Amino acid sequence: MPAPIRVLIVDDHEIVRKGIRALLMTKRDIQVIGEARDGTEAVNQARTLQPDVILMDLMMPNMNGIEATRQITAERPEAHVLVLTSFAADEQVFPAIKAGALGYLLKDSGPLELVQAIRQVFHGEPSLDPSVARKVLSELSAPPQKPLTPDPLTGRELEILRLVAQGRSNKEIAANLVIAEETVHTHVSNILNKLHLASRTQAALYALKEGIASVDDIPGRGTN
Repeated sequence: MPAPIRVLIVDDHEIVRKGIRALLMTKRDIQVIGEARDGTEAVNQARTLQPDVILMDLMMPNMNGIEATRQITAERPEAHVLVLTSFAADEQVFPAIKAGALGYLLKDSGPLELVQAIRQVFHGEPSLDPSVARKVLSELSAPPQKPLTPDPLTGRELEILRLVAQGRSNKEIAANLVIAEETVHTHVSNILNKLHLASRTQAALYALKEGIASVDDIPGRGTN
């Protein structure tokens, strides 16, 4: 059996942290390894414990979740941050995604949705609440403020972007295309640089908006 997904819970309300911990303790493939009460603690705990997934609240004292996400992903670009918040306003959604969050879930989501989102971001797959996804798609449909590079995406980059939009991890893309995982990582970095995007989530949504990928190609949210 593979090692469990190691999760750090970040929220300034103890009752929320304990409730999430109690839920996740019922899942054999998930292990809660720590808790943090604010962004400062989150950064320190992430550095010390190196969790696989960080459940990040946004509105917290001392340091908010957006700044904590920015610092954590700057130190560990591979960090998998899943925002879990009550707020879906533009001023929270877009900065959180730009800071490097791979997922964004609202606290009124069901337990199965939370567990599935943890599993998705652990595998490097974006996981957005439907209402948040609509906001981001709407934002991306606006005229770009910064033009794309004159250097267009190559055929291989388009192929990889399409697979990213399907929620495939670098490992899965490498196996699908029979190339090295490190090569996939390089291609994804080049794609983000060319499109002036900050994360795989933004790249996936860009691919949907531009018709590079279809919503029909994306696996549905499971409940196992």
